Amino acid sequence: MYRLDPRYPPAPGTVLTSGWQSVAERLPSEPAIVAVEGPPAADWAAIAARLTAACPLPVRTLDIRTRYAPPAVVRRRTMSAPDADDPYYCKLAENPLSDLFHELPRADEGEGDLESLLLVYGPGASLVLHDVLWYADLPKRYAESAVAAGEGSNLGLPGEQAELKRLFYVDWPMLDRHRDAIAGGLDGWLDVQDPERPVFLDGDGLRATYARLARRPVRTRPFFNSTPWGGHWGQRTLGFNPEGRNTALGYELIAPEAGILIGHGPRAQAEIPFQLLCALHPEEVLGPEPHARFGTSFPIRFDYLDTVGGGDLSVHCHPKEPYMRERFGWRYTQHETYYMTLGSADTRVYLGLREDADPALFRKEIEEAAHDGVAMNPADHVMTFPAEQGRLFMIPAGTPHAGGAGNLVLEISATPYLYSLRFYDWLRPDADGQPRPLPYEHGLANLETERRGDAVTRDLVQEPRVLRRGNGWREELLGALDEMFYEVRRYALDADAEADDDTAGRFHVLNVVEGTGITVLTSAGDRHTLDHAETLTVPAAVGGYRLRARGGPARVVKALVRDRRGAGASPGDRRPGHRRARAGGREGGGPDA
Repeated sequence: MYRLDPRYPPAPGTVLTSGWQSVAERLPSEPAIVAVEGPPAADWAAIAARLTAACPLPVRTLDIRTRYAPPAVVRRRTMSAPDADDPYYCKLAENPLSDLFHELPRADEGEGDLESLLLVYGPGASLVLHDVLWYADLPKRYAESAVAAGEGSNLGLPGEQAELKRLFYVDWPMLDRHRDAIAGGLDGWLDVQDPERPVFLDGDGLRATYARLARRPVRTRPFFNSTPWGGHWGQRTLGFNPEGRNTALGYELIAPEAGILIGHGPRAQAEIPFQLLCALHPEEVLGPEPHARFGTSFPIRFDYLDTVGGGDLSVHCHPKEPYMRERFGWRYTQHETYYMTLGSADTRVYLGLREDADPALFRKEIEEAAHDGVAMNPADHVMTFPAEQGRLFMIPAGTPHAGGAGNLVLEISATPYLYSLRFYDWLRPDADGQPRPLPYEHGLANLETERRGDAVTRDLVQEPRVLRRGNGWREELLGALDEMFYEVRRYALDADAEADDDTAGRFHVLNVVEGTGITVLTSAGDRHTLDHAETLTVPAAVGGYRLRARGGPARVVKALVRDRRGAGASPGDRRPGHRRARAGGREGGGPDA
């Protein structure tokens, strides 16, 4: 059964406790300066009040947010004027948290008795000289939901109207970089998702637990978001949010937002960012060569696009690498693939320009749709293909594409995930009845016009090629392109068959796309069950492992970073000499498109 809450036990000796009274007992028993760092989404006033009330010592407080520089100064420092004028995107902020202040406050500025405990709290609190450092966290989905609802606040701008653009491109990069930098010195982690019952994990225990997980297969906590095009497969099949509007985007493994549950049960577990695992143990998780290329950024994501009972996605593309690097500040770009977990010959995928596509006419119809509400038919310009179950579609940056209604797509993508450059969205309003954003000028600046027609079919709709086979199993290469830094493979296992693999110095990501599930067994003796639709990260440090089918035949998709020569790494890997796709494919434009 699909696990909504995959959970891992803490390392032996870890302090894991819950409730404000138990948390307060972890505070120093004599006068000291305690800094509690964390994101703006946390309810800082409530955290300070609850810790103060539960602490046996007198407590004086310093709300670090009252010492920020004026809002105009914070905005000027963290976003350039051209970026401020772009309604959709801005370059990733590289500022340290110290840029939020004119001058950092002194520890003696708190209110109250100097012989008491001083509690410094809020984003940037760790910059004040301290004796004890805690991190109070809410997963990013809370901040996104609050800001989208017109609530919450942006980093360094308490009391100001919050913006999603700042949240994604200013707040999160600054907060993540700072959190990763201080992780090695944390004395405690405070999960405040339940405001009445927070969960505390001591810093040494957190680091010991993550040191163990960096060498074992690990699954992150899944989550589904709703969007106007969303379907209902996640609700009906997995049991996610059955009362919600839909389950559109399934966060299986989106590293900047994913969390790992550490604990013993729902009332005694802390959700720790997956990114922290990469920051503390980059070579063990990513592997030496991927770490050298991508730093601590986990470069591959797995997510679901659920349009079962929903609508077509917007027609969009993603930035090409020079544009992504120079305009947006990411060091690598967003190449994607669509694996059809559910699909049929009657549903479709939009992919690549038709041979006869006219970019000028494409622009004209996009502008008429955006400005005058004139409907267009994307299939007049973009090819369509049957969304056959088990088919992989390659989507290099710049390629116009969209998933059609009635499909469940396992999207295997590079991790920069906030740059969907929409051309057309079917004149569809958002949940509030407002037009959805259409950053089509960015999209047109990145539109791939050279690969079209037959070249799209040949390059981007590839036939599986067998790489290895054994007793009751085979490993296939589903898709690889020279311009894409990762490739996608698939295991086909008969009932009870067991296939061998080896990370060979680079992480693998697995997902069970057909069958009941598998068991992953490592050479170190670890076992991890993986059921249908679940995703598992196999850190590079795992080395040799085996996949055993459970309850019948199984198919398992695998993604991995290719080495700089363009090859993946697996036991006995033999590279195909010619990447020939099927000759089929249906060009859009007819009444069935």
